[in-house]
Amino acid sequence: MQQLLIIKIGGNVIDQPEALKVFLDDFAPIPGKKILIHGGGKIATDISRTLGIEVQMIDGRRITDAETLKVVTMVYGGLINKTIVSGLQVRGCNAIGLTGADANVMAAKKRVDKNIDYGFVGDIEQVNGGPIMQFLNVGLTPIFAPLTHDGKGVMLNTNADTIAAALASALCKHYETRLIYCFDKKGVLASTDDDSVIPQLNQRQYQDLKAKGVVIKGMLPKLDNAFATLQAGVHTVTLCHAAQIQRAVKGNLAVGTTLVL
Repeated sequence: MQQLLIIKIGGNVIDQPEALKVFLDDFAPIPGKKILIHGGGKIATDISRTLGIEVQMIDGRRITDAETLKVVTMVYGGLINKTIVSGLQVRGCNAIGLTGADANVMAAKKRVDKNIDYGFVGDIEQVNGGPIMQFLNVGLTPIFAPLTHDGKGVMLNTNADTIAAALASALCKHYETRLIYCFDKKGVLASTDDDSVIPQLNQRQYQDLKAKGVVIKGMLPKLDNAFATLQAGVHTVTLCHAAQIQRAVKGNLAVGTTLVL
């Protein structure tokens, strides 16, 4: 079975031009089939505030009203996505920028919650792996913005960690798939000390850390989705600092946090 590497890069790296440059330098030469999913929440937040649009977050997820949807569609699908694509092209990586609407690769539905109105936030219903595999087979590297669609002409804001997990879970039926979450920490931390990396984390330990309030906010959907991919058949899941991507790709077990069931 062919190997596939799926990497999700966090907004905290994308927000910093120099950090993004270093990451693209490291990502571009990685051989083989690969997919990149990016966030970009801070940039969307900054632009929203500049436009006088209130930003609301619950458990690391953005409440997306009609005006916020316009902002995230422009920022995620336009500014950030095309900046990354153009940056990879100049580094010799033939990238193609995508959202879930492109080639109908990810269909979603508007989230329904009896307690919270998330607005135009999408929960993925289906991943159409065929077009993605065609892109990969002709040597293209898909770069996904955190946007999906409902099939009725409406774009939906969808958590980038969720998109990475959904792609990994769908494509692991066709490839030996490795999923790596890159962000601004060295892995899952046991305390506020940035060096307190937990080398290996299972679900029981995760639930304990969550109950104690050690793992909070944006790490919750990240880990929930990551564990779900292992159950779906993804080969390995690693969380590490973006600057460690080369070592993580080479399978260095001393890097980041490896999840196990």
